[in-house]
Amino acid sequence: MTNILYSTEQNLSFEQFIEQLPDSEGRYELVNGEIMRILSTRKHDTLAEYLSDALKDEVKSKKFNYWVSGRVVIQTQTQKGKQQGRHPDVTVVDKAIWDAFPSAYSALLEPPQLVVEVVSTNWEDDYVDKLDEYQRLGIPEYWIIDYLAIASRSYLGNPKVPTVFVYLLDENGNYQCNAYRESDVIVSRTFPELTLTVEQVFQA
Repeated sequence: MTNILYSTEQNLSFEQFIEQLPDSEGRYELVNGEIMRILSTRKHDTLAEYLSDALKDEVKSKKFNYWVSGRVVIQTQTQKGKQQGRHPDVTVVDKAIWDAFPSAYSALLEPPQLVVEVVSTNWEDDYVDKLDEYQRLGIPEYWIIDYLAIASRSYLGNPKVPTVFVYLLDENGNYQCNAYRESDVIVSRTFPELTLTVEQVFQA
């Protein structure tokens, strides 16, 4: 996944970002006051779609009151209080929140239940910046899908192994991390009966 500067106008607010979103296809984020277009590889998109479909199936079979989408933009905030607009690969939203404003754009000010980021070359965005912003917003569950084993050894070990990291918010508002590899079943608080393995995801 590559970020390409779309707008050079500095210091846009989240509201201005939503108003100025381009009509052309693609995913866009507000990063440090500028609109960035996100370009991803086919493999990246394949994994994201597979996960989205798997979670949608879980919602249907267990009759959970969630909305699953890859088109949701979330307002977050940096440590310095700067508004960001993040576009996760997959977002799971409480359906009551989603249905509350049916005429609104697919932009959230409230924390969704779960977000998933599939890691690409700019891996620090997911492991550092977005992790901090999602924790600050209070998103209960955050998955990082590092299928390329591209992050540093401090995250992936030595030798580096493709890994799914699941961050769960504790009672103090801090993320606690669990790592899953190979034939491990991914344990989710949002989907407690999920039987999805890491191998199934990476082989999508």
